[in-house]
This record gives sequence, structure tokens and C-alpha cells, in this order.
Amino acid sequence: MPHALRRTAVLVGLTVSAVVAAWATVAAAVAIAGREDQAGPVDAIVVLGAAQYNGRPSPVFRARLDHAATLYRAGHAPVVLVTGGIGRRDTLSEAAVGARYLVGRGLPRAAVVALPAGADTYASLAEVGGWFRGRGSRRVLLVSDAFHLLRLRILAARLALEPYTSPAPDSPITANRRQYLAYVAAEGIKVPLTWLFQR
Repeated sequence: MPHALRRTAVLVGLTVSAVVAAWATVAAAVAIAGREDQAGPVDAIVVLGAAQYNGRPSPVFRARLDHAATLYRAGHAPVVLVTGGIGRRDTLSEAAVGARYLVGRGLPRAAVVALPAGADTYASLAEVGGWFRGRGSRRVLLVSDAFHLLRLRILAARLALEPYTSPAPDSPITANRRQYLAYVAAEGIKVPLTWLFQR
């Protein structure tokens, strides 16, 4: 093999190794963040939306909502903010369905707020930031699946919120190890992209 070609091959190999090592490091950080439960006194509990089916929360969404209800009853916050927009072919927003579910589970109607404008995670958290506009304290307890929490912390901090996270313990995603690891692997790519581009 010519020297120049060998040198190029070495450089390519080193670059690929560095990229893989960086991805693995981020994926490990995602997994570690997902095991942390930072539940404590905050100004609002925030539930990140997930799919809903004809007005019923999907199992993943229901696990998040149930956990938020538990946190509310434990006295961690006076209000629960439910995010999530309208999916394709849907007529109801995830936020509206989630809020109705929480009220149906016995939470006071005045303590549940639907924020339906968000079409993705960033937009949902921007809606939360808008709800806090003019308020002095902006502590939020973000409830989602474990794999999602590191990226949520990054985005919420960029939106001038003071973020804490609490994973939904009964999520079907977390219970399915193969599916959970696939989501963690994907977050190994999404987290750096979020860090670099979503500001």
C-alpha cells in the first residue's frame, strides 16, 4: 500500500474511532441521567407529551401522566403543565388529552394546564418558558422517559428554566430493554446535535 494511502486509511480509522468513542460517552451520560430522580419542591411539574389514541393516552404517555400525578400528590408542585401538540391525522392535542386524563384521576382542574402548541420537544419546552414569563422562580420538574432526560435538561436550561428531572418508572419503553437501548443509542446522536444547534 502506498504511503499516502496508508496514511489516509489511518486518519480515517482514527476519525471513526473518535466519533464512536464520543457517541458511546454521550450514550453513557444519557443512561446515567436517566437513572437520576431529582424530584423535589419546584414551581411546576412538566409532563412531556407522547402519542394519544382517539382521546386516550398511549401506554407511554399514561406512564408519564401517572408519575406526574404521584409527584403532584406528594406535594412537589402546585401545578402540572402538560405539553404536546396535535399529531398527523389527529384532532386532539396530546396536552389536552393528558390534562383531561389527570383531572379524571382526581387532580384539581385548576392545578392542570394544557400547553398544546409544541410540535416537538424544543417547542414544547418553549411553551413552558412562555408560561413562566414574568414569574420570578422558574423551577420545573420534567417528567418523561429515562432516555429523554439529559436532552430535556439541556433544552430547558437554554430556555432560562431551572430544570430537574424525574423518569416515569412504569414506562413500557424502560421495561423493554432492547427498545430502551435503541432509544439511548439514538440520544447519543440527538444530544450533541441539540447542544450544537438548538439554542
